[in-house]
Amino acid sequence: MRVLLARHGETSWNVEGRHQGQGFDIPLSPVGRSQAEALGTRLEGTRIHRAVASPLLRARETAELVLGSRAGMLLLDPALMEIAHGEWEGRLASEIRAEYPELQKAWREAPATVTLPGGESFRDVLERAWPGFCRACEGLGSEETLLLVTHDGVNRALLCRILGLPLERVWAFRQAPTCLNLLEGDDPGHLVVVRLNDASHITPLFGEVVHRKL
Repeated sequence: MRVLLARHGETSWNVEGRHQGQGFDIPLSPVGRSQAEALGTRLEGTRIHRAVASPLLRARETAELVLGSRAGMLLLDPALMEIAHGEWEGRLASEIRAEYPELQKAWREAPATVTLPGGESFRDVLERAWPGFCRACEGLGSEETLLLVTHDGVNRALLCRILGLPLERVWAFRQAPTCLNLLEGDDPGHLVVVRLNDASHITPLFGEVVHRKL
């Protein structure tokens, strides 16, 4: 089976460096919609047998724009929602650094040790998102393709599991808006990462979109 694991497109909060999490259902910005449409153009010749997304608006909108006339096939799974940022949600990264300097430093340098205040840890995310990922893959044939649209934190946790990396390494790679991670294998436990953070439909080789929140 093939899995196209994508991140949602840009929102205004991404650009501002504001923590989104789950509590605020922020839509795509005009740029984010253009990014999703560009990914849709890239995939328009790809046969997609199943499509699953987080129910949060930014992921659902992205999936619908990518699928276009095929959007009726889209399924939503709350297990794929972004990491809950708790008390940090809706706040700028600069505010968090000022109010929680030690915790924010640990979040960047030792993320596997941190549970966000009133929110989740990356372990929490993996424990709910991995079963959701497996459900999405269930029954896919060897030549069938799944489109999965989630979030930065969810993608990172899933990719660490697939790559055999400890969650301490979640910041070891990037996940640009509408990036594609192409995975291939017989089942979720035996996947190979063929492409990682491929955003060539929106950025040149040395010009990746980087946001300021996480």
